[in-house]
Amino acid sequence: MTELADLRRQFVLGALSETDVASDPIVQFQRWFDEALVAKMPDPNAMTLATVGPDGQPSARIVLLKGVDAAGFTFFTNYESRKGNDLLNNPRAALLFHWVQLERQVRIEGEVRKVDEAESDAYFVSRPLGSRLGAWASEQSREVAGREVIETREAEFRARFGDDPPRPPHWGGYRLTPTWIEFWQGRASRLHDRIGFRRQDDGGWRIVRLSP
Repeated sequence: MTELADLRRQFVLGALSETDVASDPIVQFQRWFDEALVAKMPDPNAMTLATVGPDGQPSARIVLLKGVDAAGFTFFTNYESRKGNDLLNNPRAALLFHWVQLERQVRIEGEVRKVDEAESDAYFVSRPLGSRLGAWASEQSREVAGREVIETREAEFRARFGDDPPRPPHWGGYRLTPTWIEFWQGRASRLHDRIGFRRQDDGGWRIVRLSP
């Protein structure tokens, strides 16, 4: 049996310097994201979303990035879920992308706000029918007696809405506006490259190197 302490590997695929990165971290993120697409990474838009509850307890889960631009990073979910309640009480969060085959991570921190209803409506109608009905059927994060409860609810909403369910009022988008973005490139001997972008008061970015 392999001991956990013996699991290790060298990181040798790339390097990252202050002169390599774009002056705008959103541009740099898009550059790395496009490279993850070219590399055929599985679920390149999967990201860990970390929030903090009103009791101070952190919570993390995987969600999917559905938009990125100068305004920030957008994802969609149930507003009444645990993460939704966390963000209602503390509208700050962190995101983490891990593109393991490229030996890269991107860490993002910032403030989170709901997107406007028109944007949530537009994305909702683009989803497969099953996903739209599932948004109605799932009281996300709440305890249920068994899977049959969820399946019964899904059947009820399918009968009610047919092929054209509207967007539930409890479901929509959030956008994280970053105040910090860090790009991590694995290097040999654990001397990894870490280049961070810190938002300045004037809206610009200060680039820093962090010790690994």
